[in-house]
Amino acid sequence: MNRSEINNWLIWGKKLLNASNFALPAFASFTPDDWNSVDRTTIEKTMLGWDITDFGSGAFEKIGAVLFTVRNGQQCESRVGTPYAEKVILVPDGGRLPLHFHFTKTEDIINRGGGTLWLKLFNAKADRSVDYESDICVFCDGVKRYLHAGETVEIQRGNSITLTPLMYHMFGAKNGDLIAGEVSSINDDQTDNFFAEPVSRFSDIVEDEKPIHLLCNEYGSR
Repeated sequence: MNRSEINNWLIWGKKLLNASNFALPAFASFTPDDWNSVDRTTIEKTMLGWDITDFGSGAFEKIGAVLFTVRNGQQCESRVGTPYAEKVILVPDGGRLPLHFHFTKTEDIINRGGGTLWLKLFNAKADRSVDYESDICVFCDGVKRYLHAGETVEIQRGNSITLTPLMYHMFGAKNGDLIAGEVSSINDDQTDNFFAEPVSRFSDIVEDEKPIHLLCNEYGSR
């Protein structure tokens, strides 16, 4: 992605959150220079902050998201950060995230505002391939539901769905730009994701202009 594209999506994301009166921590507004005057050790270790990615698709509006990790910890070090994670995931109308599962993370995906959150779920086979046949058992706000493999489930504002390890999931936005929340066990985007599509978790960046904000995987390089 070009830095100018990342900057534009950052502006879009902040406007979407502001329109819903959804406030982020103070460091969400830090410029690259601001980071020089704070101890960012925990923030860097737990990858808090902005995360804009098209997953290497080259088509952000179709496969991409603006994410902000508010809280997180480290699985290898219980004294760093928090023992849980919280994210905000912003998806443009008609866009989605790629099909993937997590090895260890359990997460609630919550419709916090905007459009409709939709998901398609599959079980994973022992060889990590997608099981396109078996039904899925899932909980929506504590209510048990059974879904056919790949069946679309829609989550309206204020409602949520719980995704467990080794459950393939793809989700996106319809009927408007989406503010999705994620509350989960500790998040590790370096080792805990497995994608069924040929994607990359973080985008390569072409520096065609200066960054408005640093992304969560850039602190150590600045």
